[in-house]
Amino acid sequence: MLRYVDLENVLFLDIETVPAVAHFNDLDDDWKHLWEEKSRFFRERDEISLEDSYDRAGIYSEFGKIVCISVGYLRQSRGDRKYRTTSFYGHDERVILADFANLLNTHFSERSHMLCGHNGKEFDFPFIARRMLVHGIKLPDLLDTAGKKPWEVTHIDTLELWKFGDYKHYTSLKLLTKLFGIPTPKDDIDGSQVASVYYNDGDVERISTYCKKDVLAVVQLVLKYRGEELIPADAVQEV
Repeated sequence: MLRYVDLENVLFLDIETVPAVAHFNDLDDDWKHLWEEKSRFFRERDEISLEDSYDRAGIYSEFGKIVCISVGYLRQSRGDRKYRTTSFYGHDERVILADFANLLNTHFSERSHMLCGHNGKEFDFPFIARRMLVHGIKLPDLLDTAGKKPWEVTHIDTLELWKFGDYKHYTSLKLLTKLFGIPTPKDDIDGSQVASVYYNDGDVERISTYCKKDVLAVVQLVLKYRGEELIPADAVQEV
């Protein structure tokens, strides 16, 4: 199926999330109790304290927030394929989500348009949609899956494609880029450090840079899946 997709209709994306507040003790009593219930299973399984377990809050849309959405798309220019990328990031999640919704509503609103991410169907796409609802933002059509038939949901997931119907395991983007020989820069942070960089350093620019590189890795992986040439460094354009 992937070989028949017009890649110029695809918006590639990745998000970075953090816990809603820096520390468990910053929560009010209601939220503390709700997190205690939510985290009970893995706290008991992994034998970690309630306070330490809050480090994982960022992966749950009820307890986390988005600090960066990076996107990229492909265009043909004078016979050459160009890749354009940008990020929506900062401390105000509602602004990030509203700006992203505006992008979808103005430039990716046709039935032929698609979203693509690594583990996007399980994480990125629903996380964005849920946080938009929390902030009262109307869902763009690409994210509004309610009532749609499976073939009407135009989402591509590079993890799902790699599974070939095998649902037993997760394969990281980092592993797949190594496997396929996709060059990736040596960065000073990874996903597990995003919350620390955000709350301790306040460096959302650094998080944005990391996130955009992950989006490019997803694009390169799709090209490998299709047996096509990778995007060279001089074809990457910031917009």
